Amino acid sequence: MFGRLVYESFRRQKRRKLLAGVAITLGVGVATAMIAVATDIGDKISRELRTYGANLIVTPQEDTLDIQIGGVDLKPPSDGAYLNEADLPKIRGTFWHHNIVGFAPMLPVNVHTADATNLTLLGTYFSKRLTFGKEDFVTGVRITHPWWKVQGAWPDDNSSDLLLGESLAAKLGRKPGDEIEISGNPHRIVGILSTGGAEDHQIVAPLALAQQLLGKPGAVRRLYVSALTKPEDAFGRRDPQTLRGAEYDRWYCSPYAASIAFQLQEAIPHSHAEQIRQIAQNEGTVLSRIKGLMLLVSLAALFASALAVSAAMATAIFERRNEVGLMKALGAGSLSIAALFFAEALLLALIGGTVGFASGALLARQIGRSIFDSQITIEPVLFPMILAIAVIVTFAGSAMAIRRAVKFDPVYALRGEA
Repeated sequence: MFGRLVYESFRRQKRRKLLAGVAITLGVGVATAMIAVATDIGDKISRELRTYGANLIVTPQEDTLDIQIGGVDLKPPSDGAYLNEADLPKIRGTFWHHNIVGFAPMLPVNVHTADATNLTLLGTYFSKRLTFGKEDFVTGVRITHPWWKVQGAWPDDNSSDLLLGESLAAKLGRKPGDEIEISGNPHRIVGILSTGGAEDHQIVAPLALAQQLLGKPGAVRRLYVSALTKPEDAFGRRDPQTLRGAEYDRWYCSPYAASIAFQLQEAIPHSHAEQIRQIAQNEGTVLSRIKGLMLLVSLAALFASALAVSAAMATAIFERRNEVGLMKALGAGSLSIAALFFAEALLLALIGGTVGFASGALLARQIGRSIFDSQITIEPVLFPMILAIAVIVTFAGSAMAIRRAVKFDPVYALRGEA
């Protein structure tokens, strides 16, 4: 009999039940899409933010020394401290090497030309092919500094060609195809570089040329690293020297910027690695705000769904007040009547939740393709969680109407009065 009552309520009130089901489906669908994207968004947003440049910098360990005796600074001069270029491929041997998008060494050298004195030539990798073990990979500023724009062509890393910063090119009246003499040797200008930074006033050349001019083969002054990281939390900011056992393993095996920097120091001898704080913190802020926005959208959709369910259920129960009055007159208790309506709400929640999950999964995949150009992964554990959310929202929206139904006076209800 109980099952028949539930069935008849759906058969006789198709329109009311359809409206409530659509409200549940829409709210749960939006929530499913937002939760699916939020749980799979970290790496994708981090990869998108890598287009804003490197977030880690590695310098010689001597640069971090702070030695003072009697108020006299005995810190070694920075010009004498260099990293070894031969150690750079070891980065591919770190635990988080798959998170290293790319790296670019830098070596500034003071040079003189026939047109100007005291110019800076910056040596770097443009798109350098390196080998570590059996793995070949390409790295350089074209990966770590994607905002660098070149009018003309990029130099080959194995050549002596170079780029001229746009401000310096305008000052010297040079264009791509011209030559510039450095230390008595002519070099071809293959492109004009625009970065919006100090490089606009510099000459940018392959690292090997800068090392040759400096007379220090294999020297690297600093190294910029672009890595996929997760926002730092309180645990991520802890000093690894204070961690022991499982805590240290957890910190070391989490892609915090600090833990990746720590592993860079292990890979490159006599080095000091740290975050470029402004970039790393901005990435964490952006990611947190996007996830917060998704949470607010989900809550708003579910709240609107609960209101729509409440209105639909209240109308449906009011139309069935004669039925409720008859049930009470025949001896049905408040618990039995409430169980009937909650069973209807549960069935609505399960149907609406299932359809909402399917539509939300499709929406999440569309968001992934259109915004991140990749697939959003829908975790199987999300389905029971979405069904639970649908049940909670439906019960919350139905509770007031059901509470009112169980308080109907059978005399007035059978007479058609509220």
